[in-house]
Amino acid sequence: MTRSKAARKPARIIGLETEYGCLVDGLGPRAVAQIRDWIFERHRFGLIDRHDRDWDEPPGNGGFLFNGGRIYLDMGHVEYCTPECATVADVVRYDRAGDRMLLQAVKALGLEERVSFFRNNIDHHSGATFGCHENFSLARSAPFTEANVFSLLSFLTLRLLFTGSGRVGTAQTLMHPGAPAVDFQLSQRADYIENDFYEWVQHNRAIINTRDEPLADPEKYRRLHLIHGDTHVLPSALFLKVGATRLVLDLLEADDLPPLALADAVGTLRLLSRQLQPPWKVRLADRSEADAVELLSRFRLRAQRRFGGRDAETDAILTLWARVEAGLQRDLGSLVGLIDWVTKHHLLETFRASEGLAWGDPWLEAQDLEYHHLDPERSLGIAMADLKGPWAVGLEDPLALVTGPGDTRAGWRTQIMRALAASGASYEIDWDRIEPGEGGAIEMPDPFHRGAPPAVS
Repeated sequence: MTRSKAARKPARIIGLETEYGCLVDGLGPRAVAQIRDWIFERHRFGLIDRHDRDWDEPPGNGGFLFNGGRIYLDMGHVEYCTPECATVADVVRYDRAGDRMLLQAVKALGLEERVSFFRNNIDHHSGATFGCHENFSLARSAPFTEANVFSLLSFLTLRLLFTGSGRVGTAQTLMHPGAPAVDFQLSQRADYIENDFYEWVQHNRAIINTRDEPLADPEKYRRLHLIHGDTHVLPSALFLKVGATRLVLDLLEADDLPPLALADAVGTLRLLSRQLQPPWKVRLADRSEADAVELLSRFRLRAQRRFGGRDAETDAILTLWARVEAGLQRDLGSLVGLIDWVTKHHLLETFRASEGLAWGDPWLEAQDLEYHHLDPERSLGIAMADLKGPWAVGLEDPLALVTGPGDTRAGWRTQIMRALAASGASYEIDWDRIEPGEGGAIEMPDPFHRGAPPAVS
């Protein structure tokens, strides 16, 4: 199949929701509330909610940010949502803006020695997990045939080879037949995924969340909500996870996914997570066996053929994907600084050998956690990051803290929120709707809406 080099890049909104791990020294739950309050104090970074958003989100629990995103407290965790982004580079840039905002709060409040935030997904002590959720808009007309759904499910399972953030040990309370305890895993979330498809996110977690909540015009859009992925420390790993998934969704909308179905996606996810070296063999629905990296290459090669050359970001994603694929097949060491699980395993194995530790030593769990520390002066992972690619452009951009992307409705919402802050008017804010003061509601069903904001009073 060929395509025109003039093919238009499909319009797609992407966003992340990151639940941060947190350690506090003697402060208790009020520490995270104190940090949230500092962020919204005197409209420093946004407008705090003045109304109930849901049964578990009372007024003051969180709010929308001037960068188009949102921060709130969720079951004791600080959760940061990026704004709606139209490029993968913006997803990485605005995701890191959340880290920087929290660090500013910790330092401004003088809590550096008492509060630590982490970009991770597990609590080694309690066995709890917390997520990194990915959101991708899709055309309502996307061809969700049975073949396409199982092909997409296969990709989302197999991509663990480059999206895992690595972890010491196993979630013992969630052991399943065929998933043995191991010293180190590729993925932090794999042990906690129970289903291929399911609607809810806190129980029976699934690879594909089936909730239909587009947060946009429902006749034009649906939203793919993914909860099975790990939180990344390395910008390159996040760039590849989001970028490769975007390209696979582009293939879905073009009805050009490779025909592929796994025999057991959830079982495959857990087994891949427990294997540290190639070849990664998986079982297909037709009972044959195949190499997981080769199966992933089918998606990459089809995306290269159809989309290669359409824009610089697409080519950068494809180039990184091919580089990582080669590393997975022949030289894992070449992926240190690019892929989180490889980098973490390299660091911990080096440390373990130098100190003469067994893998079950609690010291390794502590080092595992330090890999994810938000503060660049403490993070073992950030110190190893390869920053020689487009994934590193704009990571420290100060505008990402206070201004939304100009090519989505997030930038428009920013302007309206600024006007509300200046006027002192009452408000109710949501992703696709704002009710300012005594005026009529401002509807935002088009996630790509741009233009001058309406007057508010």
